[in-house]
Amino acid sequence: MEELMTINNAEVITDIEVPGTSDSRFMVANTQSIPYQLLKQKCTIPSFRDSESTISHQEFIDIIGDAVSLAFPAERILDPAIRVSHPIKGRIPSAVGKPANALQDYERTIFYERMIFMYEIPAITDTVNGNQMSLVVGGIRAYNLENLRSKKSEERFKIWIGFKNSVCINLCVSTDGYQGDLRARTTHELLNRAFQLFAMFNAQKQLHTLRNLADYGLTDHQFAQLVGRLRMYPFLTSREKLGIPALELGDSQVNTVIRDYYKDKSFCRDDDGNINLFRFYNLLTGANKSSYIDTFLDRTVNALSFTQVLLNSLKTGQYLWYLNEQ
Repeated sequence: MEELMTINNAEVITDIEVPGTSDSRFMVANTQSIPYQLLKQKCTIPSFRDSESTISHQEFIDIIGDAVSLAFPAERILDPAIRVSHPIKGRIPSAVGKPANALQDYERTIFYERMIFMYEIPAITDTVNGNQMSLVVGGIRAYNLENLRSKKSEERFKIWIGFKNSVCINLCVSTDGYQGDLRARTTHELLNRAFQLFAMFNAQKQLHTLRNLADYGLTDHQFAQLVGRLRMYPFLTSREKLGIPALELGDSQVNTVIRDYYKDKSFCRDDDGNINLFRFYNLLTGANKSSYIDTFLDRTVNALSFTQVLLNSLKTGQYLWYLNEQ
């Protein structure tokens, strides 16, 4: 029998069967899924010039897991879903000069330059505009942002807390639940800062924001003008761009938004050619799944901020370059 409680107005359901691992489909393109044990046992750990070890991918995952457990001590947390990209391949010293096709498995080394992971807390859930949302937390590590040629210093991480749309596995993350440039020298510092973000997150506020998006929408004409202006924006002068909010998706991703406006089974336009902003927002986050790991979360957060700008313009009648005629 299910027992219902409320945490920040989000429904908490206990005593239900859920899968043991978080869903890895929150992003797909340019990445591959990898089991935690393989990452822990097979991947080498880069070091700085002074031979001091970096905080490894697996340490980062464990630290965020500890922070989640501290912030939500009564909740079951699913095993992390992990995706990686940009493999850096090497070999052990005794295999120097050996042809690549002759290498044995034990002679190969590898680590992944970029890594993203997500923990799901399946019992903290709510329904927003007909879509089930569950609470998720995660992090990003990109060694390309580190200067490994220098002595050990503060290392860079990205962490977030938000919701996952179970209909499409899109992530819904706002600026309040995101730290895009978290810097730490030790695992203890990293744990403390992650816990602070998770403990202070206002789930009610974000759910309210997502619900409000369905109250306003774009007509077919407004959508056409919007995507046209999105294509024009990169060619504006720096002066012309002042005061105009940017959408950080690339041109091919805008093409995906246009395609899904007509064809997406869950978030396409209605029979009259209109689309509410909740559906439009999910078209943006769906298209964002083709981003690289190091830009994925920045674009995820930007998608919600941009949609809120549209909402404000439609709600107040305030001029917005993307929607209003010159």
